[in-house]
Amino acid sequence: MVFGDAVHPTHAVRPVGCWAPKETPVAVEQSSGRNRLNIHGVVNLETGQTVMNDVPTVDAISTIALLAATEAMYPRMRFIHVFLDNARYHHAKLVQAWLAQPGCRIKLHFVPAYCPHLNPIERLWGLMHRHTTHNKCYATFKEFSTAMLTFLRDRVPRKLANLLR
Repeated sequence: MVFGDAVHPTHAVRPVGCWAPKETPVAVEQSSGRNRLNIHGVVNLETGQTVMNDVPTVDAISTIALLAATEAMYPRMRFIHVFLDNARYHHAKLVQAWLAQPGCRIKLHFVPAYCPHLNPIERLWGLMHRHTTHNKCYATFKEFSTAMLTFLRDRVPRKLANLLR
């Protein structure tokens, strides 16, 4: 069982927790970019394993790529249950056709509309921001992307239990 979603972090600093007396100026260095990173991913809460795809756009094609990578991650599982939100690209005809192929082991389940709190990956996106963008400035979009993807692909699988505390 895995939980999937997409996130679109922007190359910008998120100032948080900055308190100072009124007369004390507080400055956080800012990046000049506004580039967006599109990440389509799934997380297994039991093992911490993730599939995090950096995609040009989140659509039916990226959904199929994510599902195929998820299926490849679990070669011995008879069925893989994927919980997703109700985004249009998750319901697309291309996705439905891919799921209908013989031998497809993916079973999709959709959380109710307007209930992101029911999809635990939403909490992971918050952790991602807390650990990579809060009060941190990345000079280039490449550094920003590397930090995001390293957190999601490397740190989360190794330390998910500690991160969720």
